[in-house]
Amino acid sequence: MCGIIGCVGREDTLATLLAGLDALEYRGYDSAGVALAGNGLQMAKRAGELDALRGALEERSLAGSVGIGHTRWSTHGAPTDANAHPHVDCTGEVAVVHNGIIENYQSLREELTADGHEFASETDTEVLAHLVERALAGGAAPERAVRDAVARLEGSFAVAVVVAGVEAVFVARQDSPLVLGIGDDATYVASDVPAFREHTARVVYLDDGEFARLDADGYAVTTLAGDPREKQVNTVEWDAEETGKSGYDHYMLKEIHEQPRALRQCLRGRVDELGGAAGVEADVTADRVQFVACGTSYHAALYGAALFRAAGVPAQAFYAHEYAVNTPPIEDDLVVGVSQSGETADTLAALRAARRRGAATLAVTNVVGSTMARECDETLFIRSGPEIGVAASKTFSAQLCALNLLVLDLAGAGDTDVRDLVAALRDLPGDLQALLDNTDAGAVAREYVTSDAFFFIGRGLNHPVAMEGALKLKEISYAHAEGFAAGELKHGTLALVTEETPVVAVVTSDGEAARKTIGNVKEVEARSAPVIAVTDGVSDVGRYADHVLEIPATNPRTAAVLANVQLQLFAYHVANALGRPIDKPRNLAKSVTVE
Repeated sequence: MCGIIGCVGREDTLATLLAGLDALEYRGYDSAGVALAGNGLQMAKRAGELDALRGALEERSLAGSVGIGHTRWSTHGAPTDANAHPHVDCTGEVAVVHNGIIENYQSLREELTADGHEFASETDTEVLAHLVERALAGGAAPERAVRDAVARLEGSFAVAVVVAGVEAVFVARQDSPLVLGIGDDATYVASDVPAFREHTARVVYLDDGEFARLDADGYAVTTLAGDPREKQVNTVEWDAEETGKSGYDHYMLKEIHEQPRALRQCLRGRVDELGGAAGVEADVTADRVQFVACGTSYHAALYGAALFRAAGVPAQAFYAHEYAVNTPPIEDDLVVGVSQSGETADTLAALRAARRRGAATLAVTNVVGSTMARECDETLFIRSGPEIGVAASKTFSAQLCALNLLVLDLAGAGDTDVRDLVAALRDLPGDLQALLDNTDAGAVAREYVTSDAFFFIGRGLNHPVAMEGALKLKEISYAHAEGFAAGELKHGTLALVTEETPVVAVVTSDGEAARKTIGNVKEVEARSAPVIAVTDGVSDVGRYADHVLEIPATNPRTAAVLANVQLQLFAYHVANALGRPIDKPRNLAKSVTVE
């Protein structure tokens, strides 16, 4: 969850670290801190967002030729100054930053306390600083001391360590992401590429169990035991400018409006309209499919599983965290992990459980070089470009688009006309742009800002869209919202429906699912609940709705993608009217890299 940045070889070390933390704040914003090493060790850290740290640095000047920084999403210990990273040892000469969970920290802390070490925080991370201190006191060279200390850790971690008087940053990775940035005159390390993208496009992705030393001569990667590792240098294809707001008030709004381009990128080279076919790069077969995912990606997985079933392929979506601890039988199933970042800890654990049972695995992800992309047998990239807003928007739409392509390639169109679907996919970016140009979501949202709660309903492919709409509203507005299959409304939830609880109904096409959902709309209308219908206008649901959010006419499968965008806009405008911190919702982080 947390964000790590480090650099060696720049004169403006502090400014580089702060800029990197700014780019990483989507990973956590409970606290932030920096430590610079060279002749000595200097540190500053504060609870709160990055501006609190900047304010503290106005009162003092930090200098050093090497440095590390951290922005925190709290796991062990409250978000306080003392619990902010970096953490130092008793001598004040070792500073560490960490992303992950050290599972054996309590026993290590007791051991170190018995040895005379004094702890200043409640965190698991601080044990690492004291382990390095003890190894240095025993005569180990700095690099050896860090290696020996890291070898004692159990759990998930990405760590960066600096030592006073040593012109180097030492880093190690286990189950949490770390990437090196290779510049002409400087070397960087971070949890994610945006932290240093303005300085270099050349990157090296560290794997689990690897250790690296960054110094004036560049970098060297080894195993934790010290065996050299040859690493491929990759080139990032997107520009640093893509991670800016481009004049929008929030990253989320910008990324909602980037969706036509994101879908064009997802579709490029993958659709053959003349042949009525689609193809993806993944070389897999699908007699049976199991999806594993969390959060927004789980809703995409539900959608993908429904597409496979419509094409005659048995498919099911599982919460990754449940799958990992209670793995279902696997025969000839293809196990598909869906994750925007490719680093979601629960999804990685589920995929590893599947691989241990001999399953073929496919990653559907946005990030080239991510752990999921490197560990799975095959990868389908959604090609959305960087997404900074904590609440997913363009990546969810691209996941739905990519899963349509995957199912077409592996199983065919099933219950829909293949040429109509291919044409609808081709037209999807343009249809989405038309929706963005003509939406009434802002005006509708402002009518419901003070509502007690919201219920989102849909059937078939619109069921996961309803669930995602509710999640978006919860994430960024803090309003209570539930999304579920429309047929479940009368099995309990109807007791909560009042004139103060809007019901958002996603109704597309005019088939059986639409007609039954309209029946549910009539049920809540009879109980005085306001109704917001998201519809393509094919059915008559608008007759029973207080407000209508329209989408362009399209194939039922792509209609779900368009309906989702109206729900994103609705959630955004409710949150904005309430003055919520839309890009930094409380208690959340973009990439969930701890279980």
